[in-house]
Amino acid sequence: MSQEESEDHPVTKVVRTATPPYYGHSDREMNTIGAGIFLGLLVLLIPLLPFLIIVWVISKLTDELTTRAPVGDEE
Repeated sequence: MSQEESEDHPVTKVVRTATPPYYGHSDREMNTIGAGIFLGLLVLLIPLLPFLIIVWVISKLTDELTTRAPVGDEE
C-alpha cells in the first residue's frame, strides 16, 4: 500500500441521490409528549424529595461514621 492511499483526504466528489435532501424541523408532538412526561415525573418526585434528602443525609452520616471507626486491632 502506498503512502498516498493511507492518508486521509477530504471528500471532493458530490454524490447524487434519488431522494431530496432532508432538513431538520421541530417535532411539536414529541416535544409535547416529552414535556408531559417531565411534568408527570416532577409531580411524582416533589412529594418524595424530603424522604430522598433524609435517606441521602443518613447515608452520608453513616459513611462518615464508618470511616472514623477503628477497624480491627490497631495499636
